[in-house]
Amino acid sequence: MTEHPQPHAEPRSIERAIILQLLRDDHDERWLRAELEAEVNDVEPSVLRSAIADLERQGVVVAQDEHVLASPCARRLDELGLVGV
Repeated sequence: MTEHPQPHAEPRSIERAIILQLLRDDHDERWLRAELEAEVNDVEPSVLRSAIADLERQGVVVAQDEHVLASPCARRLDELGLVGV
């Protein structure tokens, strides 16, 4: 992680970081947006919000007010071992 946010980080890597956080098994399924910002802290909040919105449009995450969670489809793919690092 870096000290300064990267406004032009690769969108795919940001989306990947979001999904990996949402699928962690040591956290509730629902994340506060602020928690995601803290965990993916090398990305500017506006860029993170944009990535979450893109993932929601694609059906990968569900965003509800200040909460974000992986979609049922993303969770099932993870259970099947199809989501990995």
